[in-house]
Amino acid sequence: MVSALTTGALAPPAASAAARPDTVQQSLNALVHSGGLPAALASVTDRAGRTRTYTAGVGDLATGSKVPRDGQLRIGSNTKVFTAVVVLQLVGEGKIRLDATVDTYLPGLVRGEGIDGRHITVRQLLQQTSGLPNYTEYLGDDVRTYDPHELLHLALRHPADFAPGTKWEYSNTNYVLAGLIIQKVTGRPLAQEMDQRVIKRVGLRHTYFPAPGDATIREPHPHGYYQESAGAPLRDVTETDPSWGWAAGQLVSTNSDLNRFFTALLAGRLLPAAQLAQMRTTVPAGYPFATGSRYGLGLVSTPLSCGGVSWGHGGSFPGYETRGGVTDDGRAANVAVTLQPTDEAAMKRAERVVDTALCR
Repeated sequence: MVSALTTGALAPPAASAAARPDTVQQSLNALVHSGGLPAALASVTDRAGRTRTYTAGVGDLATGSKVPRDGQLRIGSNTKVFTAVVVLQLVGEGKIRLDATVDTYLPGLVRGEGIDGRHITVRQLLQQTSGLPNYTEYLGDDVRTYDPHELLHLALRHPADFAPGTKWEYSNTNYVLAGLIIQKVTGRPLAQEMDQRVIKRVGLRHTYFPAPGDATIREPHPHGYYQESAGAPLRDVTETDPSWGWAAGQLVSTNSDLNRFFTALLAGRLLPAAQLAQMRTTVPAGYPFATGSRYGLGLVSTPLSCGGVSWGHGGSFPGYETRGGVTDDGRAANVAVTLQPTDEAAMKRAERVVDTALCR
């Protein structure tokens, strides 16, 4: 990947975990020590509404500094849920129709081999069933400022993966198009719509959409690292232009803000009931999600070992990996590590920490 929740807002993060490591702290410690990760962070809210934040490892390998508690992170594809929320708000306002075609809003823009915007719906974009090729597979190492139309055209040079609506496959291109539709319908920049409609509305004080070319992270944060292959040296990639992620992966946030966002979303504070029900209507999903996961309209359900499901998404961005979820009875957990996993096993270890936090 560019690479949910019953009541109210979350309590502020507690100052620290208990003196004796609990299961979440133990799991984070193991994640760092066994996985060779520089750092791991977590924010967990239990059924009683108590919130704790956790850290493990080192925040900056060059200086040995501590991991900032609840530090800011590049949250990658969790951005997709914010984009989907804005689209669904516009659906509720009668400005977008889920089963209208892309050409309804962006006439003539989406054409290619086996690709025709007259036959792809907004719903298929949000649910990852459009068949559009994934532009991130063709970016290479060209890290610079991108315009979203450039990202779209990267994808359109390649044939469709399948006919619209015939299967599910993850593609960041779907959400670039969703962002372009938002801008066309509202006449305003995506970042502005996301800030006004989502970030400010539920009080996400540590979440923002970086401007194109802004390579910094504003508040205290752990450094993020990249590893070319297993055993290769770690390279600090904290400062990077995130514009290649755009509507699919550009946001910066914290674990606690993500818990607050998903809790507010599933509590009905961001969408009318009809649109939230559409968002939670899912189809079976595959990689990069856990076994048994299902994809709604930008929202993913993941089975829990203790029964039921959590709702969230997760995100990958060079330097950072985030996994999390919230439950219908008010539990919430988000875990981040500061090295993007190079294999599926490493990703599963992070997912197990989320399960541990939600099921303890």
